[in-house]
Amino acid sequence: MLVTLRQLMHRIGLAATLSDALAMAVKEARKAVSVDACALYLKDPQADAYVLAASDGLARPDDERSQRLACRVGARRELIFDLEAKASSAPGAAEGPPEAPGGSLVGTPLIHYRTVLGVLTASKPPGQAYAGDEITFLVSLGAQLAKRVHDEAAVGGIGRLLRGEGGADPYIQGVSAASGLAIGIAVPAEAQPRLESVPDRVAVDPDAEAAAFTSAVAAAREELRAAGERLAGTVPDAVRALFDVQVMLLGGDNLVSDTLAGIRSGNWAPGAWRATIARHAQVFEEMDDPYLRERAADVREIGQHVLLHLESRVRAARSGAERCILVGETLGLVEIAAVPAPCLAGIVSLRGSPLSHMAVLARALGIPAVVSLATLHPGRLDGRELAVDGDEGRVYVEPSPQRIETLQGRLDRSHARAAQLRRLCDRPAQTLDGVRLPLYGNIGLPSEGPAARQSGAEGIGLYRTEYRFLLSEILPVEEVQLRDYREVLETFAPLPVTLRTLDVGGDKMLSYFPVQEDNPFLGCRGIRFSLDQPELFLIQLRAMLRANADLGNLQVLFPMIGTVDELDEALHLLARAGRELAAEGLAMARPRVGVMIEVPASVFLVGAMAKRVDAFSIGTNDLTQYLLAVDRNNVQVVTPYDALHPAVLDAIRQVIETAHRFGKPVSVCGEMAGDPAGALLLLGLGVDGLSMSPALLGEVKRAIRCVARERARQLAEMALGMESGFAIHRLLHGELARSQACSGAD
Repeated sequence: MLVTLRQLMHRIGLAATLSDALAMAVKEARKAVSVDACALYLKDPQADAYVLAASDGLARPDDERSQRLACRVGARRELIFDLEAKASSAPGAAEGPPEAPGGSLVGTPLIHYRTVLGVLTASKPPGQAYAGDEITFLVSLGAQLAKRVHDEAAVGGIGRLLRGEGGADPYIQGVSAASGLAIGIAVPAEAQPRLESVPDRVAVDPDAEAAAFTSAVAAAREELRAAGERLAGTVPDAVRALFDVQVMLLGGDNLVSDTLAGIRSGNWAPGAWRATIARHAQVFEEMDDPYLRERAADVREIGQHVLLHLESRVRAARSGAERCILVGETLGLVEIAAVPAPCLAGIVSLRGSPLSHMAVLARALGIPAVVSLATLHPGRLDGRELAVDGDEGRVYVEPSPQRIETLQGRLDRSHARAAQLRRLCDRPAQTLDGVRLPLYGNIGLPSEGPAARQSGAEGIGLYRTEYRFLLSEILPVEEVQLRDYREVLETFAPLPVTLRTLDVGGDKMLSYFPVQEDNPFLGCRGIRFSLDQPELFLIQLRAMLRANADLGNLQVLFPMIGTVDELDEALHLLARAGRELAAEGLAMARPRVGVMIEVPASVFLVGAMAKRVDAFSIGTNDLTQYLLAVDRNNVQVVTPYDALHPAVLDAIRQVIETAHRFGKPVSVCGEMAGDPAGALLLLGLGVDGLSMSPALLGEVKRAIRCVARERARQLAEMALGMESGFAIHRLLHGELARSQACSGAD
């Protein structure tokens, strides 16, 4: 029966429509488990009811017994047996063992990521029991059908099937990479050879292969450099620096030398290059940090550029048609830069990510972008009119005039809101009753500093020093680190800049410093790694202290502190770095020092640590996932990951109250700080500062300017008394909705 199920799911996957897929499912399931009838009900969110979507053998489409069972299965989210029709309406009579006598009806739910999408039912004649493998077949079929139903729901297929809605305004649901709205004609990026499909071949002439490869690398580097120059004056220098990062990656010795070694071993150049790119990309893909994991896409992107030159392909110039929506399976910086800026209206990328450099460039250009559209094939859209909704992450195919009118109205309101937020850049995040809350930026490279300052950041609350280490193919020496730190400190002086010491380990391993662990996520991470390598740690601390010379705006932040002993050892090494510099004639003042609260144990050690440091910064991302035992990057458990969980809020409250008793400030630098609802709650809890992505500063500042501190305190008290994250979300978003028209944002 397992083979039958696999064959059925394969055929269902090939079905052209959801209606065809469900009809096939009930027909084949009826035969496989030898039942009289099989029916499938889908949940209609609008009607909050289960509606018959497909059946085979059902006597009447409005069979009340089957309908009632579907509703009960959906409500209880579990397998239920209904054994006798005459007793099914009596309380408690609907359930029993499958071998009990009477007409046997069984129902199993279709659940995808904890959401019930439908119910599959089957019925046998009175007196016939279900075998164990038959129940297993039905349950397994329901579980696997849930994925197909979920995918169809994302493109409006459920409404069209259940309510007979026409095909007007079909849309494809993706992920927003750059906000905004655009309407234009789809222009697919031209077909390219895929790097991952390149086979291994014997190099007939290794010297000639090596020469061709070296030439291709040089040509690709020049192409990237020229593409960046074409954007001069169009985007900030910080965004143009993204091209420099890719040129740097392409010029790394490891990529070139590894490939040349592969050629010398007998592989032709494209095959050796493919193998090298795969190995280097895997290092980034296995990292937990979303920003760093996206660097794998950068490695593959430059790999694709070199392959194009190896295959001697010449790219045709873009058509230059007005209002172009660039569509592609994977779009990189060069593809976007090749389109004249006045012509490019929007971007749609099948395999993209909101953290990719493509997304950063789109945001800098003010171009809406939607990525991760699993059900989209670029070739199907060629020449068709698209509406790209970067706010909702949707792509409408051939939108109706009514849809275009609706989107245009939203676009007009969006422009007005953006203009309002721009007016806030130079204004403080000050509540209606005069309380000022500093807002800082989170960045990872010096090139991001100018854009953060232009966005109104009052300093840097989190500078992720590990990004330079992870982008480098060798350990950055003291002088390299010094230049990075000095640049960002100068950009913001005299405003404070918080440099977090190296936060690697777990799945953020350095390719040139591998560590083998059975459970790296709970292993040598953050400060543990640095303390295990004190000489490397001293180099970083020396670079930080030297960068602060004559500026005085440095703050050092230690990550993943879990014990007081770890903090004492880190402080000892910081003092030693200062003594070493003084002995060299470079006397440096001790900077302010802080501790990140992200290990749950540190929540209970704030009092002891407050005697040793100047400030605390709560990293809500890691603190939340460790407190709730949930991997925030695992989509199967995304629902339980909630920074507004009551336990997380109570931990934050405890940290703030304890730190304040010792006169030490507390800031928050996780994603919660960049959420307007979360910011209101943190304001009410008494936090002293918030740090976030510079792109989020405007919305958070507006939310703070629209509320009084006392009202925020009331909200915090109410939230702390609630027992579920859902209730807290509802409370805070209701408050935000009521304050939308406040005058404090003007």
